Amino acid sequence: METGNQTGVVNFLLLGFAEEKDLQPLLFGLFLSMYLVTCTGNLLIILAIISDSHLHLPMYFFLSNLSLADFGFSSTTIPKMLVSIQTQNKVISYADCLTQICFFFVFGCLDTFLLAVMAYDRFVAICHPLHYMVIMNPRLCVLLVLGSWCLTVSMAVFETLTTATTLRLSFCTNIEIPQFYCELLEVLKLACSDKLINSIFVSFIAIFCGVPSFIGILFSYYQIFSSILRISSAKGKYKAFSTCGSHLSVVSLFYGTGFGIYLSSAVTPSSRKNLVASLMYALVTPMLNPFIYSLRNRDMKRALRRLLGWAATSQ
Repeated sequence: METGNQTGVVNFLLLGFAEEKDLQPLLFGLFLSMYLVTCTGNLLIILAIISDSHLHLPMYFFLSNLSLADFGFSSTTIPKMLVSIQTQNKVISYADCLTQICFFFVFGCLDTFLLAVMAYDRFVAICHPLHYMVIMNPRLCVLLVLGSWCLTVSMAVFETLTTATTLRLSFCTNIEIPQFYCELLEVLKLACSDKLINSIFVSFIAIFCGVPSFIGILFSYYQIFSSILRISSAKGKYKAFSTCGSHLSVVSLFYGTGFGIYLSSAVTPSSRKNLVASLMYALVTPMLNPFIYSLRNRDMKRALRRLLGWAATSQ
C-alpha cells in the first residue's frame, strides 16, 4: 500500500474482527446477545432503584448513575460493530468517528469518577457508620454526581477540540484502524504529519481523568482495610468486607481491562490481544456489572424480583 499523504480523509476502515470471516455469524450472535444482556441488566437496575423506596440511599443512587454510564459506554461502540459484522461494511465516516471518540471518552471518564465517588461512599459507611447519613446527605450525593458529570463534560470539550484537530492532520493512504471502534490513539498512529502535541495533550487528558480517581479509590480502600483490621470479631469483619465487595470487584474489572488495553498496545501494537482487551473493556465489563451488584446484594435482588413480578402481572 502506498505511503503518500491524504489530507482530505472523510472515511476510516474499522478492521475489528474482519479476519475471522468464517466466524462472522457466530460472532454476530454472541456479541448481539451480550449487548442485549448489557442493556437489559443496566436498565433493570436503574428501574429497580427508581421504583423501590428501600433503595433510595446514596449507594444505590450512585449505582443507578454507574449503570447509566455503562449503558452509554457500550452503546457508543457495540451497535456499530454489530452493523459492520452483519453488513461486512467496515467504513466509518469522519463525523461518526469523531462522535464515537467523544462519547467513548465521556462515558469512560464518567465511569472512573463514579467509581471514585462510590469508593468514598463505602469509606464513610465503614469508617464513620454513625455519621453516615449526616455526611452522605442528599445534597452532597447530588453534588458529587453533578460534579462528576461537569468534570467529564468539561474534559470532553477539550478532548473534542483535540480530536477535531487530530482528524484534520495529514494521513497516509493507509486509513485502516485495527479496532472495532475509533480509538483515538490508533487514529493518531495513522497520521503522517507531526502529532507530538496531539499525543501529549491526549495523554494528559487521559491521565487527568483516570489517575486522580484511581488514587482516590486506593486511598479510600486503604482507610477501609485499616478500619476493618481493627474490628475484633470475625463476623464484623465479614460484614464490613461484604459491604464493599461488589464495588471492589467492579473496580478491579474496570481498571484491569483498561490497563490491559494500554499495556498490550504499548508492548505489542495492534495485536489481537489488544482487540480482545478492548472488547472486554467496552462490552464484557458493562455486562458483568449488573450481575456483580445484583447477585451480591439481597436488597437489589428483592427489588428486581418485585419489579419483574409487577411487569409480569401488568401484562
